[in-house]
Amino acid sequence: MNQGAVSSRYANAFLRLVEESGRGEQVFTQVRALLKDASSAPQPLEPDIEKLVLLLRKNRRLDCLKFILNDFVRLWCKAEGIVLVKLVTAVPSPGLPERLEGLIAARTGCKVIMESAIDPDLLGGFVLELDNEMLDASVRRQIDDIRRQLVQKNNRII
Repeated sequence: MNQGAVSSRYANAFLRLVEESGRGEQVFTQVRALLKDASSAPQPLEPDIEKLVLLLRKNRRLDCLKFILNDFVRLWCKAEGIVLVKLVTAVPSPGLPERLEGLIAARTGCKVIMESAIDPDLLGGFVLELDNEMLDASVRRQIDDIRRQLVQKNNRII
């Protein structure tokens, strides 16, 4: 069976279980922590997550756990009207995350959960990831674009 279909089915069932238990926020928070870094996730695990792991172990589907949890996060966000955003800047930018969060919330009408990170390799600007889309307004990308254009022009001459 296709791993995508398996993870989707388990994620849908897990979402229903979490909604019935009424512990959705706690499970959502813990699942995001597990996906980010399983070693630093809060312990003990939520009972719903433990049930999922036991079921996957019983059905020999533990290899799908990460896919299932990612699908669950996507489904939970859709059901709750949440947009997950990741902002990466070259240097700390006070106020930028808040402004972007307000702008995205106003445009989408959804609650925004923003994660910020610093990457000096960007040289300047920022990279914004929203759902499956990325806006790369970094200096690094602009330099790479110029480099690519120069290579293409030089290859035509030769």
